[in-house]
Amino acid sequence: MSTYVYGITASSHPALPDGMDGVGDPPRQVRILTAGELSALVSDAPEELRPKRRDLLAHQNVLSEAGAAGCVLPMRFGSVAPDDESVTGVLAERTEHYLERLRALDGCVEYNIKANHVEEAVLHHVMAENAEIRSLAEANRKAGGGSYEDKLRLGEAVAAAVKAKESADAAALQRALEPHADAVSVGPESTGWLANVSFLVPRDSAENFLAAVERAREDLPHLEVRVNGPLPPYSFVEPGPTEPAGASAGGTGTGAS
Repeated sequence: MSTYVYGITASSHPALPDGMDGVGDPPRQVRILTAGELSALVSDAPEELRPKRRDLLAHQNVLSEAGAAGCVLPMRFGSVAPDDESVTGVLAERTEHYLERLRALDGCVEYNIKANHVEEAVLHHVMAENAEIRSLAEANRKAGGGSYEDKLRLGEAVAAAVKAKESADAAALQRALEPHADAVSVGPESTGWLANVSFLVPRDSAENFLAAVERAREDLPHLEVRVNGPLPPYSFVEPGPTEPAGASAGGTGTGAS
């Protein structure tokens, strides 16, 4: 039977509560696999696993319970290995890597920050900052709206300026927040967000980081800024090349968020 992997801990990590349930219907009981200095939190994998709310919450609950007692390297929802031996084999092969990550991430949480433009506000900024666009818009207005070609030219100019503004604002937001974090991981681009960045923050400095987010909102009022966290540090595990098949411990964010 295949093995569902929740996370990796040091073998000295305190035990989980007896009878803890994981994913599946009926829920599979969580158990511990150990290889040397490392352990993995696992359960039997359901035959058909879908990202249903119950299972997403079960995955997150296992990590939350384990994380309350010490550092855990979280795996993404849906991380499955062929069997227990595959998991312990990777723990043995990647011991130094995972021990280094456990040391580096101990006492830290992840905050994922996403941002996009408030459309009306950013258009105002673009018009105010770009003399060429103002000139084109004024010429079209005087011409009763302008020709199709004139409207197209203006639209293309506005789109290019907004795109440039997205890049500049994403960089400004990251610059404002990264001094308050131990590490930064830029996530993949996604529709609707000009910034998708995760920050590794010491748990005891979280208030300072969140205060910096509020200052950034004040300084960049044409941005809508979304904060997701605190989360297990998914984006900072830096997986090795020989993880359990189907497993992923890197990337930004989690399906449970």
